[in-house]
Amino acid sequence: MSIASTLKPYNHYLRFGNLNLNRSSQPQSPTPYTFSFRSSSSSAAAVATTTITCRPNRRREVLVFSGGDGIGGGNGRSSGGRGGGDDDGEGEREGKGKGFGGNREEAFLALAEIGRSLDSLPKDLAAAIESGRIPGSIVLKYFELEKSPFLRWLLQFGGFKERLLADDLFLFKVFMECGVGLFTKVMAIIADFMLVYLPAPSVSLRPPININAGALAKFFYNCPENAFQVALTGTSYSFAQRIGAIARNGAKLFAVGTTSSLVGTVVTNALINAKKAVDKSSADEVENVPVLATSVGYGVYMAISSNLRYQILAGVIEQRILEPLLHQHKLMLSATCFAVRTGNTFLGSLLWVDYARWIGVQKVEEVEE
Repeated sequence: MSIASTLKPYNHYLRFGNLNLNRSSQPQSPTPYTFSFRSSSSSAAAVATTTITCRPNRRREVLVFSGGDGIGGGNGRSSGGRGGGDDDGEGEREGKGKGFGGNREEAFLALAEIGRSLDSLPKDLAAAIESGRIPGSIVLKYFELEKSPFLRWLLQFGGFKERLLADDLFLFKVFMECGVGLFTKVMAIIADFMLVYLPAPSVSLRPPININAGALAKFFYNCPENAFQVALTGTSYSFAQRIGAIARNGAKLFAVGTTSSLVGTVVTNALINAKKAVDKSSADEVENVPVLATSVGYGVYMAISSNLRYQILAGVIEQRILEPLLHQHKLMLSATCFAVRTGNTFLGSLLWVDYARWIGVQKVEEVEE
């Protein structure tokens, strides 16, 4: 379809070439439609073309104008380096649409769609829209986050706002990571408490054991809590009873270590799998922990290594060495005990890493040269 019109002076005319105003009957996939103005001069072999493209965008049509001037030397209305016709104009328009100007248009269209003004937004977000630094999709995401009262409160803080706009699952990832850390720390605190509680020297105030108790129960009843503790006046411990103290506490620590590690590894694996389902990029970064091997291995480690170290620490180093030397200087005694127990914890960490690698529950990363 073509439309032509005569202009003054009479040696110019305006013609609409290839006017196409048809729209798709499917609203879910709208297509742009384009028509062109062509201005020709009968006295010169030059043609100027202006193209108008109508692109449906979120139920609103956006008109994009592009013009080219093929008249040699220009006519004062266009720059000398831009007279390339339709192709150059289209390339220039696409380049601008992908920059800050395109972001600004999209952002204002999103505001118009929601029915909000720029003044109703936070100052930093409004400034980013004005400068064209964020597209319309970020503006729409902000309005979605605002629907939640809790997230709307968090959006008041700049750090949370920037991260939530970049990743709407950011808060879930934070809770997941904190949940893993918190739960494992709780189980570690329980194990550490039992490591200090069970081997600590004690004064026996228990009532006499039942005469009908078995021989094994009577044997462990007479064993001290710490194999190296100082016996009170009027009491004594045989060598077998002191060995029995190590065995009894070892059995208790095996149960504590296996249980705490079992619960911790099961919950950790569940949270790791949840993280993999949310963040596909972390699927190859984090591997599941072997539950049974890690739990039993940690129980054995606590029954042997941790049990012996804490028995020696409480019964020999503290009760037999430090307390007699510093019993009149409680502050110095406390500081020395703190230093010794810190060193024992550090030593235990090193021993656990070597032990875990030895039994195969922790892989050794190979470094390629």
